[in-house]
Amino acid sequence: MHNLPMQVNLPIFGKTFFMKPTDPFFSLKQSLDGDVFTDQVQKVIYATDASSYREIPQAVTRPKSKEDIRKIIAFAKETGTSVIPRAGGTSLAGQVVGSGIVVDISKYLNKIGELNIAERWIEVEPGVILAELNQHLAKQGFQFAPETSTANRCCIGGMLGNNSCGLHSLIYGSTREHILEVEGILSDGSDVIFKSLTPEEFHAKCSGNPELLETKIYKNIQETLTDKFNQQEIRNEFPDPKVTRRNNGYALDVLLETDPFTNNGKSFNFCKLLSGSEGTLVFVTKIKLNIVPLPPKYQGLVCAHFKTLEDSFYGNIVALRHHPDAIELTDDIILNCTLENIEQRKNRFFIQGNPKAILTIEFSANSEEEIQKKARALEEDLRKEGYGYHFPLFTDKESIKKIWELRKAGLGLLSNIPGDKRNVTVIEDTAVAPDYLPQYIREFDQIIARYGLNCVYYGHIATGELHLRPLLNLKDPEDVKIYHSLAKEVAELVKKFRGSLSGEHGDGRLRGEFIPLMLGQHNYELIRKLKYTWDPQNILNPGKIVDTPSITEDLRIMMGQPSFKANTLFDYAPHGDLLRSVEMCNGSGDCRKSNLIGGTMCPSYMATRDEDKSTRARANVLREYLTRPQKANVFDSDEVMQVLDLCLSCKACKSECPSNIDMAKFKTEFLQQYYDQHGFPMRSLLIAWLPRINQLGMAFRPVTNLITSAKLFKKAIGFAPEREIPELSKLSLRKWYRKPILLGKDKIGKVYLFADEFTNFNESHIGIKAILLLNKLGYEVVIPKHQESGRTFLSKGLLRKAKQIANLNVNQLSKIISEETPLIGIEPSTILTFRDEYPELVDLNLQEKARKLAKNALMLEEFLVQEMEKGNIRSEQFTNETKTIKLHGHCQQKAVASTLPTRKILGLPSNYTVQEIKSGCCGMAGSFGYEKEHYELSMQIGELDLFPAVRKSLSEEIITAPGTSCRHHISDGTGRKVVHPVEVLWDAVLK
Repeated sequence: MHNLPMQVNLPIFGKTFFMKPTDPFFSLKQSLDGDVFTDQVQKVIYATDASSYREIPQAVTRPKSKEDIRKIIAFAKETGTSVIPRAGGTSLAGQVVGSGIVVDISKYLNKIGELNIAERWIEVEPGVILAELNQHLAKQGFQFAPETSTANRCCIGGMLGNNSCGLHSLIYGSTREHILEVEGILSDGSDVIFKSLTPEEFHAKCSGNPELLETKIYKNIQETLTDKFNQQEIRNEFPDPKVTRRNNGYALDVLLETDPFTNNGKSFNFCKLLSGSEGTLVFVTKIKLNIVPLPPKYQGLVCAHFKTLEDSFYGNIVALRHHPDAIELTDDIILNCTLENIEQRKNRFFIQGNPKAILTIEFSANSEEEIQKKARALEEDLRKEGYGYHFPLFTDKESIKKIWELRKAGLGLLSNIPGDKRNVTVIEDTAVAPDYLPQYIREFDQIIARYGLNCVYYGHIATGELHLRPLLNLKDPEDVKIYHSLAKEVAELVKKFRGSLSGEHGDGRLRGEFIPLMLGQHNYELIRKLKYTWDPQNILNPGKIVDTPSITEDLRIMMGQPSFKANTLFDYAPHGDLLRSVEMCNGSGDCRKSNLIGGTMCPSYMATRDEDKSTRARANVLREYLTRPQKANVFDSDEVMQVLDLCLSCKACKSECPSNIDMAKFKTEFLQQYYDQHGFPMRSLLIAWLPRINQLGMAFRPVTNLITSAKLFKKAIGFAPEREIPELSKLSLRKWYRKPILLGKDKIGKVYLFADEFTNFNESHIGIKAILLLNKLGYEVVIPKHQESGRTFLSKGLLRKAKQIANLNVNQLSKIISEETPLIGIEPSTILTFRDEYPELVDLNLQEKARKLAKNALMLEEFLVQEMEKGNIRSEQFTNETKTIKLHGHCQQKAVASTLPTRKILGLPSNYTVQEIKSGCCGMAGSFGYEKEHYELSMQIGELDLFPAVRKSLSEEIITAPGTSCRHHISDGTGRKVVHPVEVLWDAVLK
């Protein structure tokens, strides 16, 4: 078996959760090897998915084995409750919300099993993540073909339940076409295996022991599909077979076209039915998948720009004649959203003008010449028909990756629109045959116009699937009425074109109500009978597909919700207020990607794979207690305090989350408000006031260092005794610096150096080398009068003090800092405070000054690169020795700025090779890794990627990291010496 990297098992929320014997789930907890939670916070976390729905479950379980699942089903049967199978929780139709027992299989049931290349199959447990599976398969030249936009966090079990399709369904089809066998547990607790059957084997199954549930299941489908009237009704009422993406109800139409009923040579396989069954028929424990070779070596993307949305629909029909691998639509609303997203802004490089729509058309071939030939033929055809105005072709991997990232970010980006009106998912999954799309959308637009709504258009246009998202305010009862009536009208329109109301996202809570309309009442009764044959007591995921409540019940957003009222210190004006900023999280689960996938968000989740340690979970709990407070003071919540505890404030969510959720900002705000009620802990005060304490400690430096290095002292303040606390420098940077000096012959320019609180007191040697380096290169360096950055106060929740510091710094520095005389910083976490927090923290009358200052507050490496690009700094000024450098970037640098300038400047010496370590957060995160209760987790985060990479590096290779906490953590974890990039450059500059 292929296992995930070792994960640390931490107590939930930093505290062990004890269940009382009187708890109705106590006996279940005692009997399982896995986990059972009945505390309110866990139930809130699992009450939502990526849909608009919220239902508080009775309990949350995380089974470790098939036997655990069997026991959970038996318990549900005995106690009259239900079981809700859950994987990544990325479902958009409410498939994994419910009032029963949520069963999360993603934590433990995630092993990759036997791989048979000769027969092209692989066995997996349902919690295996798609992207991780494909990383594993790629080594053998294969892949699991259905590729969803959620590939980096969705699980195979969820893909089966949803019959997921993805980007290349035009050539690969849906998950249904790639499931060979399924092992599972039926609602009565019996084991079952479903696989391809010959007619003889099928009839033998139907003639088995009549008391067995498995026999009843086969007998039901035999009776249903051999009936001539049923056959006619299914063929007349189910979606047009030309609609390849169809996911309404149970797939009786697919099973009908198999050998026992149609005599067409196609084998019967219940896996076809289970694909899209949303966990309502069987609890899946193992899946055997068909695998296919990786696509041809060469790919190319034609990004066809259109002046009107309608032109793009006709352009799609033209493009389909050229047999592409995929065609994706992105409209101007989404394109405009990417302007405001830090991560996606850099992916807009290919856009020319202001297109109303872009079709991203992918071709693959065995040579680049063939790709170019296909692209030319396509462009010629489109121009001839009069569709489109710009048709750039991209064949390099980096550009292709960026373009697809832009397209895939659509779902999360839609959450960024300010205000209570949101792009809701009510009609976002319709599919009709591509030839009908222009007429279908024309009539759809008429419906939308009658309601006076705006709508977003994007999605898998090649297969007739469009994600249509109107703006509605579900806090407004009138808009909730529209929500329902619009859904019904669009369902009727889809039915008119014999389409599918769900192309890929399933029925869940969102579309089940309209299945009788879509499939006909007779067929609906057939699928109801099928459900209750498989699950007589309605134990498995009730309320999905059949007997679904109204789509307006159990909405996540509270109708008639009063305005959020609280005096906050950060400015949340872009989104309205703190609550609306938190509500930007739509539950898409991007924060659940693992370290194997890459990126930084979310380090505590990466190390534990615990949902409660994801950014999504924190947003869910924060939203719950802000909208449904238990006390008069909405911030007086121990539950929120607990769930925020393991947020490292790494800032990765601000850039990597498509919705730009800034959990570090929310955490700081909450801490100040919470501690206003409860008082600040002594350790938090010590850390926050550390710059002032260090200033005093410098007068007694040897004694101070002796005290802080003692284990007794570390234990007394709540630090891990294993940690080495940074010593005070012999001389502070400010004390060493007397006046500007110039080592070079000619003065090129002048800069102001921010003498941050860490460099000034603990690592003044780095500041000294920075000044000497800049002097040597021809720059006058001035340390102006300023306060500390406020970083330590921000990190521990002393937001009012941080605000005072920010106001002082903006007032003091805005008078002298400009583009010609920028503010340069050595420590990323301090200088980037000017760019990140200050503009939203200072008094309103200082915001414009803060924004101007932010533009000219640069990391040292950023400044050096700017000067290098101007020709003021050249490689000839540095050594020609050969060295290899391994770089670890700082989290806030990755989120707010970039590691590219650091890589560029380290590579300035002509024979220096720079390799950035593919690591996320180091795990230290300021004081987080020093704190005794966080020490284990911080080390585990370091062990994900960073520490192993450092240990593998050669002794002569230089390890460098701009962040002070990163350097200390790497040193503690590996014993290697780690230097700041400025030290590398100072050693390399010709003296």
